[in-house]
Amino acid sequence: MTTVGRAARAKAGRRAGGRTATAGGMRFRHRFARDWPLLVMVLPVVVLLGVFHYFPTLGNVIAFQDYSPYAGIRGSDFIGFGNFQRMFAEPAFWRAVANTLSITAVQLVFFFPVPIALALLLNSVLSAKLRNLVQGIVYLPHFFSWVLVVSLFQQMIGGAGLLSQTLRDHGHQAVDLMTKPDTFILLVTGQAIWKDAGWGMIVFLAALSTINQALYEAAAADGANRWRRLWHITLPGLRPVIVLLLILRLGDALTVGFEQFILQRSAVGGGAAEVLDTYVYYQGLLVGDFGYGAAAGLFKGVVGLVLVLLANRFAHLVGEQGVYSRS
Repeated sequence: MTTVGRAARAKAGRRAGGRTATAGGMRFRHRFARDWPLLVMVLPVVVLLGVFHYFPTLGNVIAFQDYSPYAGIRGSDFIGFGNFQRMFAEPAFWRAVANTLSITAVQLVFFFPVPIALALLLNSVLSAKLRNLVQGIVYLPHFFSWVLVVSLFQQMIGGAGLLSQTLRDHGHQAVDLMTKPDTFILLVTGQAIWKDAGWGMIVFLAALSTINQALYEAAAADGANRWRRLWHITLPGLRPVIVLLLILRLGDALTVGFEQFILQRSAVGGGAAEVLDTYVYYQGLLVGDFGYGAAAGLFKGVVGLVLVLLANRFAHLVGEQGVYSRS
């Protein structure tokens, strides 16, 4: 009887598994029939991403080679971790990493909260026309190139800029803030705030629009003042977006920008303006040491991946979904 019972249960299990597989196939066909126009729309983007991003990523193999563009990948000698050993023994590399992490830390403290504050302030403005006007003005610099941004700052606070000219007219010594290595980290942070705070403000304004207004009305009816509504309703409503953008920012901790720094490197010197991106350019590309440059770029990518995973894990611990949900 026991053998018969086991056989019956196994047969029932196979039938249930077959029905589950059939149901899964039907669900997949139903979803495909429903969503195929969307898949067709996104297909060109997927192809472009694969051709210009994921396929070139395979070229990172040259980080483990003494690569020569004349010999190619197949003809270049494999040297294992030789490029990484040489890179880790180079003081200039660690100086570039230290500058990059310092700039990232300062921008997290001073730049990251600015779009949140702007969104909260702009959301409190009752006039729709005034809100749209301020939103457009603050968002406009996001479309400027770094060449234009650096030029504007040079005209304002450079040695021959408006600030220096005003000081000279009043009998004071001129100040050239564009060539001071000691304050360069604050300079690039201020430039980033002026250029990109408007874009972050748009993101947080969109998040604010999803908060149920009935919560504010109920809190006001219970006697909660403006600050309590901000603390107990607004900030918790923004927390998922804040956590998501913070994770993405940590993932780019070693990518603080190339154009902004290479434009100002000659003015303040490599000691202050040398970041990992400019280091890869000067030490890898300009001198033709492509394997060494690829090793530095691969190191940056691996560190960014680890930071994203750690930050996403922390987001799960505090109850947020993060970049991807837990399985």
